[in-house]
Amino acid sequence: MSAYDDVKARVENDGVEFIYAMFVEMHGKPCAKLVPVEALEGLMSDGAGFAGFASGPMGQNPSDPDILAIPDPASYTQLPWQPNVAAMQCDPTVEGELWPFAPRVILKRALAELAEKNLVMKTGVEAEYSLVMKDESGAIRVADERDTDTLPCYDARALTRSLPHLTAVSKNMNAMGWGNYANDHEDANGQFEQNWQYADALTTADRLIVFRLMIHTMAQQSGVWATFMPKPFSDKTGNGLHAHISLWSADTDEALFVGGSGGGADTKGLGLSEMAYQFAAGLIEHASSLVAIACPIVNSYKRMGVGAPTSGATWAPAYAAFGGNNRTQMIRVPEPDRLEVRLADGAANPYLTFAAMLACGMDGVDRSLDAGEPNTANLFELDPAEIAARGIETLPPTLLHAAENLAANDMLRGALGDTRSGPYSEYFAQVKRDEFLAHHHEVTAGEIGQYLTLF
Repeated sequence: MSAYDDVKARVENDGVEFIYAMFVEMHGKPCAKLVPVEALEGLMSDGAGFAGFASGPMGQNPSDPDILAIPDPASYTQLPWQPNVAAMQCDPTVEGELWPFAPRVILKRALAELAEKNLVMKTGVEAEYSLVMKDESGAIRVADERDTDTLPCYDARALTRSLPHLTAVSKNMNAMGWGNYANDHEDANGQFEQNWQYADALTTADRLIVFRLMIHTMAQQSGVWATFMPKPFSDKTGNGLHAHISLWSADTDEALFVGGSGGGADTKGLGLSEMAYQFAAGLIEHASSLVAIACPIVNSYKRMGVGAPTSGATWAPAYAAFGGNNRTQMIRVPEPDRLEVRLADGAANPYLTFAAMLACGMDGVDRSLDAGEPNTANLFELDPAEIAARGIETLPPTLLHAAENLAANDMLRGALGDTRSGPYSEYFAQVKRDEFLAHHHEVTAGEIGQYLTLF
């Protein structure tokens, strides 16, 4: 059966009338065309046309040929909140060639190279978001006016007030076959997290894009705003995107991060394999560059910092360290079968983040790097001098610092691929430098308040 025949059969069975032909640009913005099913055959054979320059940072200018986004039939998903519509994630092409600036193309290439080593990367994510309201001036507040507790995390009362939204999202996830298993009120007022089962990295990235679209759509239908912004409130915990990562054998589906897999011993007492420890070492080795992709906007670095994890502080890592069930570090080992990489935030593009994490981790595996001894200390309480004495690297303080590190990282330069204008990592870094400087040149209310009458 051809790809067209397969999708056509599913469309007819589901009663779908329209298709979202979707892709994301560098920032993770979902770009789509709404295609009636009567035009499905042309969509499957030729793709959907987009002016790439208009969509976002996609390496195009107005004189370039159109991007033709070719649907991936495996990503077909009927949208339960709009059941006459299905979405398919697409791989952008230009003049018949996969476009190297497209984040999904970058991840697919990285996963194909991994498959040549008989390996599969599986991932799960913890997607945090906030529900807010806007006033006439554009200022935001927590949507639930009763959600004011100092320590609101897991509050059953706040959870109950949001049941209509949370249960509807849960039912939609299960209708799409994702396996929702938990929904909770997070550490900030108005903040929630809803979890679904892990899968291969491409599937998880595709699902996260649909998840974000679903949350935004359902919030709008309820008269509120949803945001995955890393730090929407200066006095509340920000929105993270913790990634759970493991490697598996492609032919036998064996979990390779479990201690003892491959015949090796658990050398650090956390129940992991040597491959897992080496993967963690690669992430730590490249953390100061990886953070530019995992925490990709100016606001990201307002979420990061050091302080006791009470509401209004942070759960975001400030240091490139790893250990057991310890949430003050970049890599946590919640179970002896995976790494929880706590670096990324709600602004992260999942395709680029997974591709970069894979490259960093595999560099550790290929070079047999040593992650050192697991950290057991509360890093939020240690003096910076003690942190340095332990050889633990502090993560960059701003997007500009992180972008400069990324541009200078030879490994990621090669891993993220080449484009017509040079390595993609350098293109990404330049976009982020420009983004930082655009914000830096704006005069803020805080500056006015501090400096207007000081001198």
